[in-house]
Amino acid sequence: MTNKPDVRALLRRAGLRPTRQRIALGDLLFATGDWHVTAETLHEQAIIRSIPVSLATVYNTLHQFTEAGLLKEVVVDGSKTYFDTNTTSHHHFYLEDQRAIMDIPAGQVSIQGMPEVPEGMEIARVDVVVRLRAVRTN
Repeated sequence: MTNKPDVRALLRRAGLRPTRQRIALGDLLFATGDWHVTAETLHEQAIIRSIPVSLATVYNTLHQFTEAGLLKEVVVDGSKTYFDTNTTSHHHFYLEDQRAIMDIPAGQVSIQGMPEVPEGMEIARVDVVVRLRAVRTN
């Protein structure tokens, strides 16, 4: 059985006030280990568990958790954003047919030849998303 994290303490360490809604959403996010979630999916999970929270609050909370370093934002395209509870440096497969993402095992992607960074800027991180689709046979 997985140890349930102390979300209240997790939020405090991240510099976030442990409000009732943040704790409830944090319980949903961090109770089952690492996973990828959209705001809509988390909102659905909250409704199923009778947690009174709006979709806007879910979006705001996910972005606050990301800014505090508790989540990693994975943007697949302009209209689809996932939030990853695994904040370590890693890359993703995007399964186009399923509209889902999954981790690429560590060490399977190498990046060479980074561009010159403009003066006054630094690279914050590099995200690789490899898009997959089922092979179509005729």
